[in-house]
Formats: sequence, structure tokens, C-alpha cells
Amino acid sequence: MAFTFSIKDTYRQAVEAASGGKQTVLYDDKGYPSIMNVIPKLSYKDVGLSDSTKALPAFMVDDAEKPEIFVGTYMAMVHDGRACSLPGQVPKVYTNMDQAIAYCRAKGPGWHCMTNAEYAAIALWCKANGYYPRGNNNYGSDHGYPHEKCRPGTVGSDGRINLGLTGSGPNSWTHDGTPNGIYGLNGDALEWAIGLRTNNGEIQILAGNNAAKNTADLTAGSAEWKAILPDGTLVAPGTAGTLKIDIVSGVPKISTTVKTTTSGDQWPSTPFKDLAVESGITIPDILKALAVFPSDSSDHGGDRLWARNDGEKCFYRGGGWDHTSYAGVFYLGGGYPRSGSGGNVGFRPAYILL
Repeated sequence: MAFTFSIKDTYRQAVEAASGGKQTVLYDDKGYPSIMNVIPKLSYKDVGLSDSTKALPAFMVDDAEKPEIFVGTYMAMVHDGRACSLPGQVPKVYTNMDQAIAYCRAKGPGWHCMTNAEYAAIALWCKANGYYPRGNNNYGSDHGYPHEKCRPGTVGSDGRINLGLTGSGPNSWTHDGTPNGIYGLNGDALEWAIGLRTNNGEIQILAGNNAAKNTADLTAGSAEWKAILPDGTLVAPGTAGTLKIDIVSGVPKISTTVKTTTSGDQWPSTPFKDLAVESGITIPDILKALAVFPSDSSDHGGDRLWARNDGEKCFYRGGGWDHTSYAGVFYLGGGYPRSGSGGNVGFRPAYILL
């Protein structure tokens, strides 16, 4: 029997062969390619959270396990209204959360803006394997390794590099330290991490990785948002005793009540590893699996958490080109509304077979 191959087949096969199967090429509904990293299912045990073989939230959609997720190897650029993951591009910034979601969903079923559950799974994998990626967190270089540089994508008025071209950094800037890893998870630009928010301080999520569904309702008034009790049970927002972010002496703290609400130009923060919890409250595994609370007392790459608790606040991951030691896979920024935008706010496409 004779076999015929399309150009698409050839490109995909070349990428898969060169990466040893760690990467593939997926095409959207208009045939535009994206290079994606294949992330096989990870359990709580795989990333050292517990002895449970239960899949991490990133691999659960509508209570069904998924064997893998596909994560954009690069931050998104936009072509014809669709997000693409390609090397050597200037990442798309000045993008609010709803726009990022729309650019990714426009690609067709299964495509979505990368979720917080997916970022968390990769961050926990990095930690479990003892490798924290470096990156463009100091105007084109890594703050701790200034000889490591990227090619300029955008340059500020001061002549310093802001965004780097996607994939132009060294191997140490990928999630696994190889040329076939995921680039840009430390620095470059803040990335929207959908499916996680606080609303007046109450921590709210969509169950599992349901935020990856094209039909998921991620609007401010959606009934799909769930609050979390200290035993890990997901309940309706506003239920008594749910986990919240309070501000104590100017520092974020996990509590079941909000005693101090941020206002004005307040930007409370703490090293992620030092995020405190009110006495008597148990932190459920789900909060650790979503990398909203440190899994243990180790430094988690020295990354930092920022939070406000006035109104709805959505979350960024990774840090930006000027966040130096604060940036990294456990960086978590929860200080902005969904309308937040700017020259250092981008996103990343992902895919899951629904």
C-alpha cells in the first residue's frame, strides 16, 4: 500500500523526531501551526504532594481523567485573530484576560488560554525534579546569570530589552533545561492563568481543569466559580468558612475571614514560600496542587506572590522582564482585575482533547 504525506505531516514528524516526542505540532481550524509540548498525566504522587495516584487538577475535566495536555512551547503571538505558539516571534502583550481567552478559543475546540491548573502542574513538576528554569527577568538577561541573554523583541525608551523573541534564550530558560522544553515561564511577560481568582478575598476556582473547556463560563458572574473549604470541598461562593486572602500587617495571609481589605495603591506581597496561614486552619491538598500555597517549606525558586482582596482579582504567572529574583514558575500575581493590560501582560495557548 502506498502512503502519502502532507506538508503538515512532514512538519509535525520533523518536530516530533527532533524533540524525541516531547513536542508536536497542532493545527487550528484555519490550519495555522503551533509548536506544543506534550505533558503526560501527572499525579499528586508524581510531584511529591502525597502518596495519592489521583491525577492533578490539570488532567481532570468534568471529573474525567485526561492522559495528557498540550502546552504552548512559546508565549502567544497572534495571527488572524488566533493565538499561535511559534519561535522567533514577539509575544502578544497589551492583552486583557477576556481577550486572551478569545484569541485562544478562536482556534477551535480544545484550544484555550493556559489555565492556572496547567501552570501549577508544570511548576510542581519542575520542583519535584529539582530544576527551576531561568529566564528574561532582568531586561534581556537572567538576573543571576547575566551572561544568559535573549534576542530583543521589544526595547524600552531607555534602550534596554523588554520582551525577548520567543525561544531565543539558552536551554536553561526552558522548564526542563533542554532545547525541547517550554520557554518563557520565568520572566519575559506576565501570563494570564485562567480559572483562578479572588472575589473580595475569597479564593475561587473552576473545578479540575474545567476552565480549559471552550464552553466554560469564566465571566465575573458565572455560576461555575467555586469557593474552597479548609477540607478541600468545593462550595458555592459566599459559603461560611471558605478560604480567603486576608492582609495582615501588610502581608497576604490565608484565612477564613477578611479583616483588612486593600485599597488605594497597596500591593501586599510575600515570598511564595512564606505565605502564612491563620492558626487552626488546614490547607487542603487542592490549594497546593494549584500552586496557590507552597507544598512544603523549601524556597520554591525564591518566587513571589502578590495579592489584593478588593473586588474581583484575576491571576498572572511567571513574572515579567524586570521582576529579577521574584520571577519564576511559582510567581503568582493576584492584584489586577480581568481588564488588566500592559506591555508586560501576555498569555500562552494550550490544548486538551475534550
